[in-house]
Amino acid sequence: MTPKILTTLRTYDRAQFTSDLIAGVTVAMVALPLSLAIAIASGAGPEKGLVTAIVAGFLISLLGGSRVQIGGPTGAFIVVVYGVIAEHGYDGLVLATFMAGLIMLAAGALRAGNLVAFVPEPVINGFTIGIGIIIGASQIKDLFGLALADVPAEFIPKIAALWSARDSVNVYALGIGIVTIAAIFALRRLAPKMPGLIVAVGATSALVALIPLPVDTIFSRFGNLPGSLPMPALPELGLARMIELLPSALVIAFLASIESLLSAMVADKMIGGAHRPNAEVLAQGWANIGSALFGGLPATGAIARTATNVRAGGKTPVAGLVHALTILLVMLLAAPLAGYLAMPALAGLLLLTAWNMTEPHKWRSYTQARNSDRVLLVLTLVLTVFTDLTVAIGVGVTVGLALRLRRRDAEMEKGWEPRDR
Repeated sequence: MTPKILTTLRTYDRAQFTSDLIAGVTVAMVALPLSLAIAIASGAGPEKGLVTAIVAGFLISLLGGSRVQIGGPTGAFIVVVYGVIAEHGYDGLVLATFMAGLIMLAAGALRAGNLVAFVPEPVINGFTIGIGIIIGASQIKDLFGLALADVPAEFIPKIAALWSARDSVNVYALGIGIVTIAAIFALRRLAPKMPGLIVAVGATSALVALIPLPVDTIFSRFGNLPGSLPMPALPELGLARMIELLPSALVIAFLASIESLLSAMVADKMIGGAHRPNAEVLAQGWANIGSALFGGLPATGAIARTATNVRAGGKTPVAGLVHALTILLVMLLAAPLAGYLAMPALAGLLLLTAWNMTEPHKWRSYTQARNSDRVLLVLTLVLTVFTDLTVAIGVGVTVGLALRLRRRDAEMEKGWEPRDR
């Protein structure tokens, strides 16, 4: 369970540092607008996304079991965070995140990191697609600039409310959102090594500020962003409150562990390496405790940012440390500029994130899977969108494991031959 950074630093040299420095700064430029957008979509202030990217991102790279994992707030947590804040308030989210960190520390100490292999893949796929659909629906209001004060949390009432406000579409907001999406696509194709997210969002936000256009920005909705990290503080630890938040903490711990280990597995394939799953779970535990102490959001390894790090030349966890310190530097020196980012531009960015989460390149393979896997995927997806994430995870894993045991028993029975007596 030794952190990977201790291994990589034994042979660290100037060439590796140069690669890590370039990759870390590049990833920071990708993570900056994403962290702001994810925090806003989660129902929190935009500054919470920066705090999480800085504190949790630093700890995940410092203590993690992957050479190139990048951590911070991710789209998968938007639904969880939004629900916890709506039901328990932001202080409830901070306590649930703190508790989730403790749960992951216990899981890592018990070497539970290897158990990710037992979670059925259709459950993960259905859950991820469901979250992508929910995130996409949550961004319609800002993309279209709809005049809608309160948007319901439940999926069907949300769609009904959005439809009822269709006459209030702001064509300027919609135009900024569409141009942002198109620019991100174009930059990915024409200049894949460029941090296209910050370039696209920054360019369209500059149009809003310079023309100017009647479009919401971070500043107009939330005011000035803070120029420094808050002081750390323990959340209020009451037994009754902790029991009330235990289900939310378990969901956060489960989701953070699963997403982080999946991201590390993807990174292994890209670099031909091998991560340390239990060290990674321990790092996620410390990262979520650290994020909670600074009033941040739940955090985990981020597949898109990790892949960006690899493509940008990241070699060791130092790149992740540079990424976190770069965001801190931006917060200290350029926080007012971030206030000019346009809400439709961030909505367009999150819509693309949601689309990528559904992994459309895999849809054809889903249709060719065995019937039980297709049913399990659809069941988890429907439960994720229309009920509750806790229910979706619980039912999906239970049904998935039951199906796996049934298939195993059927194979054993098929291969069994009675002995002569």
